[in-house]
Amino acid sequence: MITVGVEEEFFLVDPVTCLPVPLADEVRAAAGLEPIVDASEVQSELLQSQIEVATPVCTDLDEVGGHLLRLRHALGTAAEKNGCRIVAAGTAPFREAAPVPVTESARYLAMRSQAPQLVEEQLVNGMHIHVGVPDRATGVGVLNRIRPWLPVLVAMSANSPLWDGHDTGFASWRTVIFGRWPAAGPPPHFADLDDHDTRIRVLLESGAVSDTGQLYWQARLSDRYPTVEVRCMDVQLRADTAVMFTGIVRALVATALHEEAAGAPPPVCPPERLQAANWYAARHGLSDLLMDPEGRCRRAGDVLCLLLDALTPALEETGDTREVSSLVHRLLQQGTPADQQRRVLAEGGPAALTDLLITETVAP
Repeated sequence: MITVGVEEEFFLVDPVTCLPVPLADEVRAAAGLEPIVDASEVQSELLQSQIEVATPVCTDLDEVGGHLLRLRHALGTAAEKNGCRIVAAGTAPFREAAPVPVTESARYLAMRSQAPQLVEEQLVNGMHIHVGVPDRATGVGVLNRIRPWLPVLVAMSANSPLWDGHDTGFASWRTVIFGRWPAAGPPPHFADLDDHDTRIRVLLESGAVSDTGQLYWQARLSDRYPTVEVRCMDVQLRADTAVMFTGIVRALVATALHEEAAGAPPPVCPPERLQAANWYAARHGLSDLLMDPEGRCRRAGDVLCLLLDALTPALEETGDTREVSSLVHRLLQQGTPADQQRRVLAEGGPAALTDLLITETVAP
């Protein structure tokens, strides 16, 4: 069974105004005191109004779901003890005029010196899914094969339509915010592992990228673990939707591994087409047409059917077909979290939006 691990980022917000509050150190300390949470499972982030959790290494989706709920509930309890709440939104829908303080670490302070405006506006949260691969060379082959599907994941996971209290017109504004860093957006195609390592070394030696943690490509090889890390998704409002994406991403990697072993040629996906597909997915989510991996604009539902068809053998192998398919069907019926945010804000105003974000983040 191919192993997986999931990282989720959350905002800490005022329970009435939904404005970010810089209480990460206090909440992290309180969460670490919970008997069901290891302190290493809760991490600080760039800004002090954000906090991250990481599951242990898992082998099945039930295990992933259990850990995500456990961590969300423990973090939610710790936040309440400190007078705030956790919110799983890709962007902070509201923010103060004064910037949120940066977490006091040498790396984060250096990033602020390097790009102060970008850091000030880095009020964005994603989910990162790590999938085990046998070695780095195979991992590069996997990256080459999954990259045409990344815009589809961006569209499906869209959960960041709001910024500074207004609708941006984008379903995933987080994707746009993140795309401003030097090495960001869809990953390039690499000839092999040597090509991968050489090109990264050039980026580091140039000084434009300070360390490998600043390789913000939407999929990359992890430096810490023997995994491919897929990081194009907005953090999900509900934990069960995060489980759906874990199943999909593992199936994508498993399918790529089978193709690598069979010696099948990797797909041809020019960078300009991939970039356009990524922008289009961030702009519209699932509310309009969607580019498929061949660059054709089709109905979003048809593209999701193509995705499930491509992943069916891998999903069946892990026993995830029923769960993933039912959650994808729910997504098509209800729309993305971005659609939900817009509906609730239009119908009930900021108070209703705040209630939605706080309630759904810890919903079972």
